[in-house]
Amino acid sequence: MPSASVPANSPLLATIRRPSDLRSLSQDQLRQLSSEIRSFLIEEVSRTGGHLGPNLGVVELTLAAHRAFDSPAEPIVFDTGHQGYVHKIVTGRADRFHTLKQRGGLSGYPSRAESEHDWVENSHASTSLSYAAGLAKAKLVRGERGSVLAVIGDGALTGGMAWEALNNIAADDKLPLVILVNDNGRSYTPTVGGLAVHLAGLRTNPRYEQILEVIRRNLVRVPGVGGAAYDLLHGIKIGLKDVLAPQGMFSDLGLKYVGPIDGHDVAAVETALQQAKQFGGPVLVHCLTQKGRGFPAAENNEEDQFHQVGKIDSTTGEPLSTGGPDSWTDVFSREIVKLAATDQRIVGITAAMLYPTGLHRFAKAFPDRVFDVGIAEQHAVTSAAGLAMGGLHPVFAVYSTFLNRAFDQVLLDVALHRCGVTFVLDRSGVTGTDGPSHNGMWDMSILQVVPGLQLAAPRDATRLREALEHAVTVDDAPTVIRYSKEKVPADLPAVDQVDGVDILRRTESPRVLILGYGDFAGLALKAADLLAAQGIGVTVADPVWALPVNPALIDLARDHELVITVEDNGVVGGCGSRLAQELRQREVYTPLREFGVEQRFLDHGSRAEVLEEVGLTPQRIARFAVEAIARADQNAAQPSNIH
Repeated sequence: MPSASVPANSPLLATIRRPSDLRSLSQDQLRQLSSEIRSFLIEEVSRTGGHLGPNLGVVELTLAAHRAFDSPAEPIVFDTGHQGYVHKIVTGRADRFHTLKQRGGLSGYPSRAESEHDWVENSHASTSLSYAAGLAKAKLVRGERGSVLAVIGDGALTGGMAWEALNNIAADDKLPLVILVNDNGRSYTPTVGGLAVHLAGLRTNPRYEQILEVIRRNLVRVPGVGGAAYDLLHGIKIGLKDVLAPQGMFSDLGLKYVGPIDGHDVAAVETALQQAKQFGGPVLVHCLTQKGRGFPAAENNEEDQFHQVGKIDSTTGEPLSTGGPDSWTDVFSREIVKLAATDQRIVGITAAMLYPTGLHRFAKAFPDRVFDVGIAEQHAVTSAAGLAMGGLHPVFAVYSTFLNRAFDQVLLDVALHRCGVTFVLDRSGVTGTDGPSHNGMWDMSILQVVPGLQLAAPRDATRLREALEHAVTVDDAPTVIRYSKEKVPADLPAVDQVDGVDILRRTESPRVLILGYGDFAGLALKAADLLAAQGIGVTVADPVWALPVNPALIDLARDHELVITVEDNGVVGGCGSRLAQELRQREVYTPLREFGVEQRFLDHGSRAEVLEEVGLTPQRIARFAVEAIARADQNAAQPSNIH
């Protein structure tokens, strides 16, 4: 019986419980199944949100991969994991798709907790070839049969780590590894059809190389002309292959190349993969696909072919959510254009995320001043240092979680050289539904150790504008501005300011100082309300610039009985820990308690659900403060034993 989540009009899809079920299907049935899967994806992802466009483009490719490879004995590693929805469907998870990205439901990426078919769940791009190379080497060392398949595409080949892996893979001609390149970027001439399939079979036949070697040995024995004749023959072979199938860069590396193949032809892709497996060494199979295929709204979306969507109408593709307040990204997007209009030194950098980070408005206004480096964060940071050295002020807009990959470049290429580079970290803190690899909960900890770095965590739109305006004037140190992916809260004006620290609330006879970093200032105010209701005086402050630590915070801490810090960042090594260290150095011994994100990999769920789970709520903060003050009062009331 079909599950509740598989529509009755999808009879073939309802029969697929494991990859082996695919192998008995005819080509006509596979075409029907592909259509059913696309309809299923559109209906389900429209309800939950998720990566729709990439998965509509890999339907046939994924079916072919699972027919050619015996998963999980022959690992299939997806890069990036957001193109793994079809893989989830054919490995028995279709009936749970209504729970996609929801608490306790399916992850939006491969997940080892969900299935033995999922080998890798880190959704950062350009990693699959390294994982797959290691898995393939392990097969050789352990004497195991079979191959490994790495599915890479949707921009992941623009990352330097992928090319490091390719260079290493090409050096091992016995490695049982097939690389399937999902090319949906229209960057290659679409040479498909019977001739390409024929060439694929020829080049991956082990006898092909054996025959070439026999010819070479015999030709070079001919005095005077043998070597030249072989060189000519070899040159003609290379020339013909380059004309008929663009492969130069991979051939230069020494990798066997197959393609381009029509990635929407199951039979062609399966044949190419089977031939690649039989070759006995690393082979790259190049498939051309169309992102968003089968959903006109996605196909015609010029921005990103519905790369990632919220809840949408499954027919029109129109978003179902209302506009509401601006996001932090919107505020940044408009403000950086205003600043750049009056400062010609400002340039933008993106790592293949022009629209998600809000730099598209900048690119429209100043097309010659935006640089998209692809999924190459390390290169982005060091090239930003070069731009700064050249007299410009680069602004690198990037998701917080992806800056982690370029920490060494921030430290030694930017900060060491005292370069004025501004890093704008979108999706900082708990992001929720995209799971552990996308939570931006590390940046305020890892950036603590960078000498001279200035970091702002604005609490509202006004403070974001002010921080950005200041950051682009700093030309001798890196500056960082971080914010979440949520809607911007209403402005929280300060009631006072102490040497650059904003005081948001000060009740009578304050005993507790609560420091709220970023938009957790609102959380700090809610906790303060609960304390005030208990008759405990409180001061709520926002440092605005978290780094360097403002000396005014030391004086504020000295004047209170308890300090509480609240930050949307890992609690280990964050701003609270840094303040505690500064207090000890200044011999200020006011008790301090840090509240931050629990230092573990957090399961996906809504932001509110995750924050509730880790105890970042006004109730928990207030309860701790009440109990701490009560203990202090009780200790003070104890009679002294000293006579």
